[in-house]
Amino acid sequence: MALLTVNNIKTYFYLDGEELPAVDDVSFTLEENKTLAMIGESGSGKSVLVLSIMGLVDKPGKVLQGEALYGDSVPRDLLKLKERDMQKIRGNEIAMIYQDPMSTLNPLIPVGKQIEEALLIHKKGNKKENRKKTLQLMEDVGISDAQERFMDLPSKFSGGMRQRIMIAMAIACNPKILIADEPTTALDVTIQAEILDLLKKLQKEQKMAMILNTHDLGVVKDMAHDVCVMYCGKVMEKAASTEIFMNPMNPYTIGLMECMPGQGNPKEKLQAIEGYVPHPSDFPKGCRFSSRCPYAIDKCHSQLPELVEVSPNHFVRCFLVQEGIPLIKKA
Repeated sequence: MALLTVNNIKTYFYLDGEELPAVDDVSFTLEENKTLAMIGESGSGKSVLVLSIMGLVDKPGKVLQGEALYGDSVPRDLLKLKERDMQKIRGNEIAMIYQDPMSTLNPLIPVGKQIEEALLIHKKGNKKENRKKTLQLMEDVGISDAQERFMDLPSKFSGGMRQRIMIAMAIACNPKILIADEPTTALDVTIQAEILDLLKKLQKEQKMAMILNTHDLGVVKDMAHDVCVMYCGKVMEKAASTEIFMNPMNPYTIGLMECMPGQGNPKEKLQAIEGYVPHPSDFPKGCRFSSRCPYAIDKCHSQLPELVEVSPNHFVRCFLVQEGIPLIKKA
């Protein structure tokens, strides 16, 4: 059953007289107890998308249109709620883990107090109950000496431990939806694996739905039920995770797959997508990926393809796929 249905969200930024499309007509559905991975390079719009849903886009950004219907019985449009109503949901029913815990955590407040704050804001219990719950949360995320470390400042913790503190803050109120925005950025491989295992364990125990923003396809393969591939603010492809990995169709998705280590002959040179994600002020006139696509034809440079369902629940934005033209790389 759908817990969050996002329809046609557009979020633009207005700088120096320019209109810059950060999220451009994006739609998706998040099912109960499932994980939806939003993948794409930096600059694809993943973070702005979830900030739009959370009502956290500040000027010069503006959500121009769309809806984010939350709830399984009588859905509420998050984009139309007043700020005081959104505050009751944010951090309570929908929580978020941000990319950089060191810049998100207050360096002058003990970590236990910061975790406890969510419980106090949403009035989950009295002081004694909240302290007990906070210590339990710290234990749950792997801080074994919680009683002794409650009053420690964030600087006393490693990067992996700070990320665990962020997770404890996010799950404190037992949210129905957890948004994890690049939760393993800047962590070494071993710590990444521990954080991801922790998220999976907590999701199963608390029956949360999850939106996972990442550019790490290994993480996606391990955790996601559904995948939405974004590039330059547009959804390029979306389908079930197994379908995406077995049958990627959009050239951008294929390019991302080819960048993954271990795809094919281990002696072959690792592939890379040539070029860079363009600045929003310089998006191509046609398909957003056309300037980097090795398969692009003339039509791709002048017209923007629609997102079309090419097989059951598999949507692709690509003229070549939609018209059955073989993908042949240009010499």
